[in-house]
Amino acid sequence: MSASLEAAAPEAATATEDDAPLYAARRKIYPIAVHGRFRRIKWTILIVTLGIYYLLPFVRWDRGPGAPSQAVLIDFPNRRFYFFFIEIWPQEIYYITGLLILAALVLFFMNAVAGRIWCGYLCPQTVWTDLFQAIERLVEGDPRERREKLKHASRGQRAFEAAAKHVLWLMVAWWTGGAWVLYFADAPTLTMQLLKGQGPLVAYAWIGILTFTTYVLAGHMREQVCTYMCPWPRIQAALTDEYAFNVTYRYDRGEPRGSFKKTEALKLAGLPGGDCVDCKQCVAACPTGVDIREGAQLGCIQCGLCIDACDAIMTKLSRPAGLIAYDTEMNVRARQEGKPEQYRVLRPRTLLYAALIVVIGGIMVGTLATRSSENVAIIHDRNPFFVLLSDGSIRNAYTVRLVNKELVERRFSIAVAGVPEARVEVMGEPKEGGLPVVTVGPDQTTEVRLLVSTHTRLPAAASLDVDFTISDLATGASASARDHFKGP
Repeated sequence: MSASLEAAAPEAATATEDDAPLYAARRKIYPIAVHGRFRRIKWTILIVTLGIYYLLPFVRWDRGPGAPSQAVLIDFPNRRFYFFFIEIWPQEIYYITGLLILAALVLFFMNAVAGRIWCGYLCPQTVWTDLFQAIERLVEGDPRERREKLKHASRGQRAFEAAAKHVLWLMVAWWTGGAWVLYFADAPTLTMQLLKGQGPLVAYAWIGILTFTTYVLAGHMREQVCTYMCPWPRIQAALTDEYAFNVTYRYDRGEPRGSFKKTEALKLAGLPGGDCVDCKQCVAACPTGVDIREGAQLGCIQCGLCIDACDAIMTKLSRPAGLIAYDTEMNVRARQEGKPEQYRVLRPRTLLYAALIVVIGGIMVGTLATRSSENVAIIHDRNPFFVLLSDGSIRNAYTVRLVNKELVERRFSIAVAGVPEARVEVMGEPKEGGLPVVTVGPDQTTEVRLLVSTHTRLPAAASLDVDFTISDLATGASASARDHFKGP
């Protein structure tokens, strides 16, 4: 009996290890407040980014009479995107594609230079989580204070503080959703409608969705989003290398770790003693609960708060700061081996990303600077391709779409080149100087029926390249498109 139990014990232990869950048990992390250079940088970025997000819909930009005066507006009813002096039409969606490509390349570049620096400073999850944690500390105190309140504060006080915290969280989350919908309509008008309960149902729906997601993700899930939900930690490992700067524990200086008195005694005795006193303040300050002394980890978002926490301890102990710092693993090993440090920000990876950013950005700026405010598109009739008229001439019919991107009415003449002795007529439109003229309203498109006919016999190919040119009668600005003239 005893032998069988002993034999079964290793099997049970193995089964327990094999069945260990992939998802770690939920552990609420309450990072302590720290002060220092990187915390100040994070506060500055938080204030700037949230200020832009919440206030930008109320910034005005004069585009002339009849045009929306909101600086940044996604106008779905009129199918326009406005960004200050830039106006994007639906057929110019390639600009949005270019912006997405640029954003991806900038993210790759940042990762190649300094790891997950986007995650630590600019990611919306990080920014809103920082704000929610600041509210939590303001209402309930630092983790140390909360532990003391569990011992001494009354249940009523703790319940009041918890309720106040969640109310403030919900207010921030509600305004986050409210600010989002303001980018899709005139902000002051929609704000008043929402406050009076007269806003569109879709606006209330999206405010509710974003309120819920912000409250849950920034208030309750926090580090779980960075560790389990976000794909970027898993992708970025393929985009970095040994020369990228990351938050690094300099174990060449910190090990062997031990108490202050113990390491000082070792140093006096001529024995090796590290600067790390194992105070674990770096762990207490980490918003994802990572112990950076264990090396690079999936949960580290490179925010630098552990650097501030460690520097504060080193200063108190009269030891040099920088035991934890932005550094490379290559430099740590180089110092251990007595070799010089190497800093290679400019290397093939970063140069490639920078070059792509410059080229794509330059192309986008160039096309924006030189794009015209008029356009023309031609569609040839397919059935029939041509018509033989009673006088022996050949006629082709086209649908012409004229685009006027300016905010004033414009008159365009239409000229055809490539068909010998061509007669051009636009059904229902007058002629001036022998050319048909079409009036297009401000910020509009107009489709007309265009007929081109000729008595000239066509070549054996029975098809000619034809250029259609529209010209603004007031300014002379023009645009062209090419199609074909077909015959028997």
